[in-house]
Amino acid sequence: MADRIVTGDLTQNDRDQEVQLRPQNFSEFIGQQKVIDNIDLMVKSSIMRKTAMDHVLLSGPPGLGKTSLAMLISKALGSELHLVSGPAIEKKGDIAAVLTNLKPKDVLFIDEIHRMHITVEEILYSAMEDFRLDILIGQGASARTMQIDLAPFTLIGATTRSGLLSNPLRDRFMAHLNFDFYEPDMLAKILMNNARKMNLVMSEEAKMQIAKRSRGTPRIANRILRRVRDFALVNNSKQVEHKEVQAALRLLDIDDLGLDSMDRKILSVMKNYYQGGPVGIEALSATLGEDKQTIEEVYEPYLLKEGLILRTPRGRTLSEKATKHIV
Repeated sequence: MADRIVTGDLTQNDRDQEVQLRPQNFSEFIGQQKVIDNIDLMVKSSIMRKTAMDHVLLSGPPGLGKTSLAMLISKALGSELHLVSGPAIEKKGDIAAVLTNLKPKDVLFIDEIHRMHITVEEILYSAMEDFRLDILIGQGASARTMQIDLAPFTLIGATTRSGLLSNPLRDRFMAHLNFDFYEPDMLAKILMNNARKMNLVMSEEAKMQIAKRSRGTPRIANRILRRVRDFALVNNSKQVEHKEVQAALRLLDIDDLGLDSMDRKILSVMKNYYQGGPVGIEALSATLGEDKQTIEEVYEPYLLKEGLILRTPRGRTLSEKATKHIV
């Protein structure tokens, strides 16, 4: 039975990509229940204590909702959210400028925090523990340390590779929460909610078809849903069915296992160039002409989860499942 969702003509709410698909509160955040339960408790405790919430490290593959959760935390705390990217912070002065502009109980979200330079990272140690900046002025025997007090704040770090964080930085986070890939039934619920926001009617078959091809990732599910919406709109379809989903998947070059062209290229290179492996990540990166870090953080987690590639002490190898899939 189809999800009964009212559809109609485009309205003023359809502007600017038509909808805001991010969840607006913790109850709208589907999946990752243990993470949400922990965060909800920490937020409530912070409000009751009238202090900044403890620092949190969110880890897991990209596209699972780490940034969305940071936005919800800031909203629940009634605080301002400051978003920065780890690789964009190149100098100590960059992070110092951000920290000194924070107001009491503000939330600082650093995405890809594992990619910050160690010298920048060291500035965070005293900031996180004592809400203080220790700045070294001068060099040699005349060098001195200047201390600047900071407003109590909450740091939320997001990483796809928590193992790359230094121990001193990792230990200063009071909560380490890991995001897992979504099961299709959870993705189906997300799709149902977002289809409602987009004024779409979807059949159960269409909804599950998208969910099973989304690599366990809400961001990818929403990307497919947008293309499905486009096909339904252009074809004046009253309800999204199998054909609209198939058309969108063909356009995005996504196959039955949810693999895109780059996923299949990785598997094909391993099969045709390296006889199924083992192959080192450096050699694979050079052959593909793709950044090593991108392979490890974006593509490899899902391929490993699905048992398509295996990691061995000698390198990556193809599984029998992958060999059969790549003809």
